Amino acid sequence: MNPSSQQLLPFEQPLAKVPHEQLRKGFRNIQRNFERDFGILANACTQLDASAGYTAEDISNAQASIAIDTMIDTIRAFQNRVTEVNSATNRPMLRDLRTRCKHLTVLEDAEGASLAPSREWKDTRMNRWIVDHMLRSNNTLSAKQLASAEGIEALVDIGIFEEIQRINSSLRSQVCTEALAWCSENKIPLRKAKSTLELELRLQEFIELVRSNRHLDAITYSKRYLSQWHSSHPDELQQAMTLLAYRFHPPKASSYRRLYDPQRWDALATLFTNTAYSLISLPSSSLLSLALYAGISALKHPICTTPFDQLDYSLGRTVGKTHDCPVCDEAGLGDLALVVPSSQHLNSSLVCAISGELMDDTNPPLAFNNGFVYSTKALEEMERQEGGVTCPRSHQRLQMSELRKVYVT
Repeated sequence: MNPSSQQLLPFEQPLAKVPHEQLRKGFRNIQRNFERDFGILANACTQLDASAGYTAEDISNAQASIAIDTMIDTIRAFQNRVTEVNSATNRPMLRDLRTRCKHLTVLEDAEGASLAPSREWKDTRMNRWIVDHMLRSNNTLSAKQLASAEGIEALVDIGIFEEIQRINSSLRSQVCTEALAWCSENKIPLRKAKSTLELELRLQEFIELVRSNRHLDAITYSKRYLSQWHSSHPDELQQAMTLLAYRFHPPKASSYRRLYDPQRWDALATLFTNTAYSLISLPSSSLLSLALYAGISALKHPICTTPFDQLDYSLGRTVGKTHDCPVCDEAGLGDLALVVPSSQHLNSSLVCAISGELMDDTNPPLAFNNGFVYSTKALEEMERQEGGVTCPRSHQRLQMSELRKVYVT
């Protein structure tokens, strides 16, 4: 695999890891159901075996036949349930995983250093990233339409994002039921990840009971659901229990006031979303954003975030922005550039703000008295058309002979 293809692999890991994690979850559910039903069958077999030693007075042939038929029905029901789960869940995920692996083989096939993924593959990747970003932004309908139009349904995780958004919306509507059901379904991976999501949800339900002045219900709730965290999170529980001492809301100066803050629901929704992404190996930000951040960081220069056209005549220099620089565009990608570091530029390239051409030995830079610099070719063309040269930023008008040569060292 060539270096260019290797650089793409970190961005493509979620493409294969998400269905893999979903398959693991599906197999764990089947295993749990199998162990439960197998225990029922084992008990039935034990009882049937014990009945074989009974006399005719203790058990009749009809009763034995009924017991055997019941056990056979249980086996068939278990078999049907496994088949249904496999057909409804595992097979589609396996199909999607094969499709995604086939999509990724393009990177492995690019063995030569001159080879690179095709334009079609790059377009598919870009569409995947756009769908991923739209799903995270809750633009589900548009994401579905784009995925269907491009035929990439197997390469995106629409169902997973729909479930996450549904639970996220329920939390923002101040309802914990769906989120707690999700925690129960994912109890083992949450415990391994040492997540506090379920604790925070239970605390929020406790707080709502206290807020409603249902103190007895709150005490019963805490004994049933919060006692399991007493040893691991004593401070949080003690602070929550102190709310019982307040008949009404705590005073504004109280440190307990934050427990009644409505923004706790938004924090819970964010915590759930990040936890759900983590369990299925999805990054917290969209792949499109991560790719843009990487590119913007490579382009960003300190001058890009300086106030537009800020002049410093005393130092004989100017600070301005290039009109075709994506990082300098405050209405576009410039907003993303605010949160990324500037790159280290050991060798700078000067680009003319008039023509957009590179300024070098064949097209040397010339400077106005105020410090603005433009290329010789662009200024010569301006002089031929206008009989002089005018700085497009400061509107200072001079003759070519009045400009100063700039030497870059």
